[in-house]
Amino acid sequence: MHHGREEVRVPGLAPPLSHYTDAVWAGDLLFVSGVPALDGAGRLVGPGDVVAQFGQILENLQAILMAVGLTSAAVIKVNLYLTNVADRPLINPQRIAFFGEARPASTLVGVAELPVPGMLVEMEAVAYLPGRNGALRAEGSTT
Repeated sequence: MHHGREEVRVPGLAPPLSHYTDAVWAGDLLFVSGVPALDGAGRLVGPGDVVAQFGQILENLQAILMAVGLTSAAVIKVNLYLTNVADRPLINPQRIAFFGEARPASTLVGVAELPVPGMLVEMEAVAYLPGRNGALRAEGSTT
């Protein structure tokens, strides 16, 4: 029986760095944990290269979205963490290519450091699947 909360772990992505999962469904909303620039073996991609790191982040986010049947158009909010906010223009073309016409709400936060040495950027996201919560209620319904 579903209660509107379901953890998502995507095979092929690096194991979480701590006690968390890749994403969690809460009703119609998918909350994606901070996506690091790690390959499937847990190695940092592009040390010192924010563009390479952000490309890996988008690849990992795409894998999470695809695993639950969503596309980037379902993303309604992102939080972007940069160790140097002046790098934002460098990764903006990748954001535009990934999200296209569907612009999510967005917050940029400058941070002193990120969990992996050499990591320059991390992004978390929230996606929306209308009607998913109702589908879960109907699944678990006894009527």
